[in-house]
Amino acid sequence: VQLQASGGGVVQAGGSLRLSCAASGRTFSGYFLGWFRQAPGKERQFVAAIRLNGTTYYEDSVKGRFTVSRDNAKNTVYLQMNSLKPEDTAVYYCAARQFYSGSGYGLSLRDTYDYWGQGTQVTVSS
Repeated sequence: VQLQASGGGVVQAGGSLRLSCAASGRTFSGYFLGWFRQAPGKERQFVAAIRLNGTTYYEDSVKGRFTVSRDNAKNTVYLQMNSLKPEDTAVYYCAARQFYSGSGYGLSLRDTYDYWGQGTQVTVSS
């Protein structure tokens, strides 16, 4: 499956953005989906994930501000980001894995995912 992330941009602190990740090549409905981000000089870190049944997981710093959702009919996963902070500035990546029977913790690990999008830049100004 090929993933294409979009929706990044420059926003002031307190603002909102919605990222999209569209998949092509295979139907999306059978994939576990995640969002990660990478700030300059830092490792890529987990942001959010969503199971096939819609169960969601979030990194602590984004809980209550970010929402991950999926639209299988459109082969798209979304990341709604509200109350953005300067520390949210990073390149955001979407990721996918087809078969997974592990824990929610496992969905927070980069190595769990087989497919990655190209990333979209989010910059939050103070």
